Amino acid sequence: MADEPEDSSNSKSRKERKEEGKLRKRQRIEESGGVRPRSKEPKNSKTKSVDQKGKREGNNKKKKQQKNHEQKSQHRFGRVMDQVPCRNKPRFSTLSIALPGSVLSNCQTRELKTHLVGQIARACTIYHVDEVVVFDDKLSKRNNNNNKSEANNAGEKSVDFSCAFLSRVLQYCECPQYLRRTFFPQHPDLQFAGLLPPIDAPHHVRAEDRCKYREGAVLKPKGNEEETSNLVNCGVRNRPIVIDRSLPPGIRCTVELDPKDYGRPGKKMSGKVVSPAAPREDNGTYWGYTTRIADSIQNVFEECPFEGGYDLKIGTSERGDANIEDPKFSLPQFAHSLIVFGGVAGIEECIDADETSKLPGSESKNLFDLWVNICPFQGSRTIRTEEAVLIGLAKFSPHLATSGATMGPNNSSEAEKGKGENAPVVEFSDGAVSEESSDSNSEDSE
Repeated sequence: MADEPEDSSNSKSRKERKEEGKLRKRQRIEESGGVRPRSKEPKNSKTKSVDQKGKREGNNKKKKQQKNHEQKSQHRFGRVMDQVPCRNKPRFSTLSIALPGSVLSNCQTRELKTHLVGQIARACTIYHVDEVVVFDDKLSKRNNNNNKSEANNAGEKSVDFSCAFLSRVLQYCECPQYLRRTFFPQHPDLQFAGLLPPIDAPHHVRAEDRCKYREGAVLKPKGNEEETSNLVNCGVRNRPIVIDRSLPPGIRCTVELDPKDYGRPGKKMSGKVVSPAAPREDNGTYWGYTTRIADSIQNVFEECPFEGGYDLKIGTSERGDANIEDPKFSLPQFAHSLIVFGGVAGIEECIDADETSKLPGSESKNLFDLWVNICPFQGSRTIRTEEAVLIGLAKFSPHLATSGATMGPNNSSEAEKGKGENAPVVEFSDGAVSEESSDSNSEDSE
């Protein structure tokens, strides 16, 4: 009986506290003008509350994306590089490399082949290679008897399988991510291409980047029967680019934009089509590499896309008579340089296997202006081609930067009168196609 008054007093104090809380709540509501303190605006309708909720969710998503982007671009030693360093001066000289398709002959699976090509693509991007030439040295067919059947299954009858595989994966790596679905349908050669690290070149722009140049693909006109279009997909979200001319759909082009247009309202932006060399000749911005296939080492030189051909041809070999580590080593002034790398057995074996060439493999150095040993006193008996590409480009890079042409093609330059005119002439026979060529194989397969 003595505990009953204590329980009743506790219940009274609880009721009093509840009533005091209600009074305080009412006072806060009255002070805020009849609106609950946690609500900033009165909710007049359900639609308005739903709209506000959607806006809040959208803002939260944007904040999360920005926070994730900041976390990815930062680490404990500082901020990750957002933009590729630029020379900020025009570059009119070009750098090309040539390598045989037989470099893939030692790889047993498609995944290993893809990984090797990815290494070459990364090396070419790091050292500003403008052109990659893949030539058929006729050695992959000797080393691998399955090349013929694989080429037929893949639909490549006139091109060696290794050359087609190497060039396709190189082109895939160079293409910006937002254009790959347009230019690269599903193919067995690209089965493992998604595992490769991106080359992250300057023309691989992000959607939010406000850059002067962008790569794009011409879109198909909607509802029109016209065969041309002036709309280009340049990777800007929901904003196609209106160019200054009409082009056939599906063509890749380089578009120059005004960076101020990114912030202007409107669904479309305007731009003009320029040469792929425009970023390089404007301020030295590297803009990727082109890839072509040559049927033989002869066609590497004869099918040069530059006017006047290559005026500086460099061959790499462990038997080279010039040592790149010599303090007196230097390169002559040039406009278009070419560095040729050999396959598993070297350039000498490639030239010796080419039956259209009258030059024996022992005289391979006569085909080049410079015959260089890029790694004297090597610790291994052999240097793989993907390793030679990285070593060679790294050592040639400072010499190429100081010896390149400083004036455009419209101006007179000493590079145009360079060493290419004094290079020895190499004769090639114009006889019948050899039995090892791709043309003869395609006829046999049919």
